[in-house]
Amino acid sequence: MFGQTTTTTPPSTDRGLEDLDAAALAYAARIAGMPPERRHEARDDLVRFALPFAGRLARRYRGRGEPLEDLEQVARLGLVNAVDRYDPERGSFTAYAAITIVGEIKRHFRDRTWGVHVPRRLRDLILEVGQATAALTSELSRAPTVAELSKRLDTPEEEILAALESAAGYSPASLNAPVGGESSAEFGDLVGESDIALESVDDRVTVSGLLHRLPWRERRILAMRFYGNQTQAEIAARFGISQMHVSRLLSRALTWLRQAMLADAPPPWQNGVAESESTTANQTRPASARAR
Repeated sequence: MFGQTTTTTPPSTDRGLEDLDAAALAYAARIAGMPPERRHEARDDLVRFALPFAGRLARRYRGRGEPLEDLEQVARLGLVNAVDRYDPERGSFTAYAAITIVGEIKRHFRDRTWGVHVPRRLRDLILEVGQATAALTSELSRAPTVAELSKRLDTPEEEILAALESAAGYSPASLNAPVGGESSAEFGDLVGESDIALESVDDRVTVSGLLHRLPWRERRILAMRFYGNQTQAEIAARFGISQMHVSRLLSRALTWLRQAMLADAPPPWQNGVAESESTTANQTRPASARAR
């Protein structure tokens, strides 16, 4: 009978998964008429019985920069949540528990793979911007502008730009790590849906790391031009500089990014090629901000 965990074989095969599903069904039926203290005991029995199942899911994600012990702890948290929320009418326990556990693991990686500190509110906004960008791109058949994203999310444009800029601090390098063992798959193959742009992920990861070596003004101009879909004239008006100056800044930043992707070249402004930021501090903020 389920509950005698000392004599029950942990599920480790297809037959074991069937046993776990049967145990979960028995648990759901038993707790209906139990007093609260007995329910906790039954719940702990099912959690203990399913621990090997959670451990196997956690081990699928080892070797990606996080200690296995941490991943197993996260998997246990997902398992407990699955036991607490399980509804037999929605399908098998193992299917539901796997989704819940893997979801917790993915969330753990998402929260731990930021190259710089980003406040939680801004991280949430970055995700919302990404979802809105995908939706608007599908609707408009082109990349949305910052103004369109601002309207869709009911968020000020400055916050949208801050989210786009901070997105460069996200480091998805762990997605390229091999699964390990005899598999040739990568972690990215196990997370999310297929991405037609996956072939360029190495370049995007490299650029994400390099962008933080650019001055604030260059980062913001790149975000406005390529994420916000704004023209050079619009950017020039925003910063109160000439369009030719914007063109030079874009060209310089893009040239360095291309060179730095091939070799660890220092940014040109560190070699005295560009004017010191301290002498152009008044130009590193939009004209509207300087007017206030």
